[in-house]
Amino acid sequence: MPEPAPAGPTATIEPVSDLLQILLLALLSMFNPTLLAAVTVMLLMPSPKRLMLGYLLGAYLTSIGCGLAIVLALHQSAAVETTQSTVSPAGDLVLGALALLLAFALATDRLSERKERRRNAKRERGEEEKEPLTIRLLGRGSPRVAFAVGIVLSFPGASYLAGLGHIDSLDAPNAALALLVVGFCAIQLALLEAPLVGYALAPERTQDAVERFRAWVARDSRRWLAIGSAAIGAALILKGIAGLLA
Repeated sequence: MPEPAPAGPTATIEPVSDLLQILLLALLSMFNPTLLAAVTVMLLMPSPKRLMLGYLLGAYLTSIGCGLAIVLALHQSAAVETTQSTVSPAGDLVLGALALLLAFALATDRLSERKERRRNAKRERGEEEKEPLTIRLLGRGSPRVAFAVGIVLSFPGASYLAGLGHIDSLDAPNAALALLVVGFCAIQLALLEAPLVGYALAPERTQDAVERFRAWVARDSRRWLAIGSAAIGAALILKGIAGLLA
């Protein structure tokens, strides 16, 4: 007869490990470059609160809806197994290397030089320089447009899919899995939620913080973006190396 599974602390190690990985992946998803860019643009607008609320509702609709569909409707299916293997150690290493290259370019001002050369070339050809479509849409200042942009820009990314894979691997009731999906999405969108909570609880202090952020963007944003990119790149490379050695 097969021996019974061991009871006690060892039986809980794997679920705890999965929960920690889910938390780390949610925090990593929070620093999605697209989300960072969108939040920055909205904070620079005259009425950021309305824009951020619209974007957040759209992001909730996509991220929570997709998460529930994947984890609940496709539970234990091959589709979830595919999402679980989306992020490989090699992928982490590639993403980490790209983040370090971005940090190097920001630190050495090569991006600014490249953008300036591109602007000059377009001026010589008589072309008008255009901002990315999503930035132009958010710049219109319409909450409805921000809602639509939030829907479009919040489709699952690599860290999100990896987090859903870990959630699906837990032996838990559907209600608990649904709560984990909602919690993951809430952490992922904390950069939007935190200012909105601030506007609700302490509007004057939050507005002062937004004004300081605008001043910071005008003054020191490139240096801190370089530091942040370097930190994310180093973390991804370490994660990839750990995955290769596991």
